[in-house]
Amino acid sequence: MWAVDGLYYLGIEEDFGTEAATDIDRRVWELMGKIEAKRIKKFFDITGTDIPSMIEALRYSGWALDLEDKEIIVEKDKAIVRNTNCRVQNTRKKKGLVEFGCKPVRFGFLKSFAKEFNPNIEVNCKVCPPDKHPKDLWCEWEFSIK
Repeated sequence: MWAVDGLYYLGIEEDFGTEAATDIDRRVWELMGKIEAKRIKKFFDITGTDIPSMIEALRYSGWALDLEDKEIIVEKDKAIVRNTNCRVQNTRKKKGLVEFGCKPVRFGFLKSFAKEFNPNIEVNCKVCPPDKHPKDLWCEWEFSIK
């Protein structure tokens, strides 16, 4: 899935520019968050509407499974997901490309994914490209109940 995502993104970026590719990618992943959440809930019979249930499902999502190194901290009403070694960004760097400003894409995915569990789950981006970030942290997301 991620190989296809990367290939179509690079094709759109080459033909129409980074802004167009990112906008299309954002729209696709926003829909994908909703679709994946529904399918994962059904497949794994996850019925809870709390943050631990949402994080349990998120661990099975294509987004989380592709994270090379992730840290997930879960509490009753709060969770943090950190990506410390990003495959997408590392691949772009190896190809001599600039960092991908993935914040709007990931934000859309995570918000729509969380909303399928509970519309009161709030997603907060602590850091994600194009934000400046330390070398050992690509992105950090916080989930809490409004």
